Amino acid sequence: MPQTRNAPDLVIIVVIFLLLTLGVVMVYSASAAYSLHKFGDSFFYAKRQMLFAALGVFLMLVVSRLDPQLFQRWAKPGLLICFILLVAVLIPGVGMTRNGAQSWLGIGAFSIQPSEFSKMGIILFLSWYLTQNAHRVSSFSKGLLTPLAIAGTVFALIMMQPDLGTGTVMMGTAVVMIYAAGARLKHLLGLSLVGVLGFVGLVLAAPYRIQRITAFLNPWQDPLGAGYQLIQSLYAIGPGGLMGLGLGMSRQKHLYLPEPHTDFIFSILAEELGFIGAGTAIILFGILAWRGLRVAITAPDLFSSLVAAGVTGMIVIQAVINIGVVTGAFPVTGITLPFLSYGGSSLTLTLVAVGLLLNLSRFSRQ
Repeated sequence: MPQTRNAPDLVIIVVIFLLLTLGVVMVYSASAAYSLHKFGDSFFYAKRQMLFAALGVFLMLVVSRLDPQLFQRWAKPGLLICFILLVAVLIPGVGMTRNGAQSWLGIGAFSIQPSEFSKMGIILFLSWYLTQNAHRVSSFSKGLLTPLAIAGTVFALIMMQPDLGTGTVMMGTAVVMIYAAGARLKHLLGLSLVGVLGFVGLVLAAPYRIQRITAFLNPWQDPLGAGYQLIQSLYAIGPGGLMGLGLGMSRQKHLYLPEPHTDFIFSILAEELGFIGAGTAIILFGILAWRGLRVAITAPDLFSSLVAAGVTGMIVIQAVINIGVVTGAFPVTGITLPFLSYGGSSLTLTLVAVGLLLNLSRFSRQ
């Protein structure tokens, strides 16, 4: 790693703070009615979101100043820790179940989601492994089989919770990194076919996933059951029009749309701020993708380039899936919108990932 240091990418910093500000405002707006109904405090979730954001920004700034060599040294032990946590969360009596998924470790409100850590763990490990085996990446058996097997094992552990959304983001990120490392397109196309067949198998193995697919294709077939959430989401987005109903004026957040402050916060954003507000959020994610790819392209070494590509891919893939779900383009997967949705582990870990991106931007070739 060169010793020449630049200022961290200011555009990324500005975009992150704009998204965080929008997120805190929308979490309050989307959750106020529910928070007042359940806890007697309309700011219940907003205050916690600000706390998570503050912690995440602090960690982001710390990570942005660390020695980049630490990231390589922690690649292997970090993934090992992720494996241990993913196994521990599956042990009865140890893992906590929320919304039908045994995905949490902790006590009460103080809990973590190991699958979120695994996304960062796989990014660092694959960056290290693909750098060490860069000359073999074009070979499927000698270059791709090992990282794919490791990523597949992590995916399998996540699916045992089950958490298809997080697993999909993790595997998508792994494929982006492998392609960026120089893998042959024909190998990736073959893997995509296998992935599609595997996805079909996962859907057929669980009846609730079949219901989600059928609801995605025609939510009005079961408007009070599997299609309810998507229908309510579309009822929120549609009336938003160009300018929206106005901040705080959402109708669907009043106990009609489930999870309005988490997975479906984009629906409330579109309802209250309209096409202009929703479009602005999408543009901010687009700018973040552009600057992240710029860091990857101008990185001084392969490891840094792959980490930047992985972090950027992770955020963009998750944002695309979430927005696709709430607009009816994808089946419901239960995944948050980065920086905007309420959530401790997700928000904090995503900001740590951005800290990695800012750190690497300081060493980019100008």
